Amino acid sequence: MKLLSTKDAHINGVKILCYGSSGAGKTRLCATTGGKTVILSAEAGLLSLREHDIPFIQIQGIDDIYQAYDYLANDPEGQTFSWICLDSISEIGEVVLSAGKKSAKDPRAAYGDLQEKMGDLLRAFRDLPGRNVYFSAKQDRIKDEATGIMLYGPSMPGQKLGLQLPYFFDEVFVLRAERSPEGSLVRTLQTFQDVQYTAKDRSGALAPYEDPDLGAIATKISGGQK
Repeated sequence: MKLLSTKDAHINGVKILCYGSSGAGKTRLCATTGGKTVILSAEAGLLSLREHDIPFIQIQGIDDIYQAYDYLANDPEGQTFSWICLDSISEIGEVVLSAGKKSAKDPRAAYGDLQEKMGDLLRAFRDLPGRNVYFSAKQDRIKDEATGIMLYGPSMPGQKLGLQLPYFFDEVFVLRAERSPEGSLVRTLQTFQDVQYTAKDRSGALAPYEDPDLGAIATKISGGQK
């Protein structure tokens, strides 16, 4: 039996789950990584990145997801990407659910299949060694089973999966887009949980509100290490 020490724990890539309302700017965050980035896109919403030149993989079916993972994990070209952005896992969940409904005799069984397959997929991408991974999600209002309080949180098809999602990650942010007193739109990432929003920062390195800049956040969490 070999005992290890938490003092020796190291950052093995920064893994971030970020959710927000439609139009808040979740996709635009993919352009703030400051590193070589690839997007796995299950949405038709990349127009906001038209001024950037970021490669992306279109996710139209469940096979696309598995092929993308194999490419990023095992192909020498795929391994050169320091940032992987899944935009969005809510839509990817819909792709998995649609495939499950087509193959299941009872469509209700597809939701159990969704929970298992999406759980495995999220862990697989989250655990890619040495890679930074950004997971975006739609926003939904969800009841906290422990307290009974209604909170905003990440949305997934299938209520159980949506409730479990924040437990998969150490960093869970909500992208807030609000008007300033002058009328301009201000975007911030909330990193702490309050009475309205589910969020957390287990690194302890972030302020309660951060600028929407994934590269700067990753630098803070990793202590300046690249």
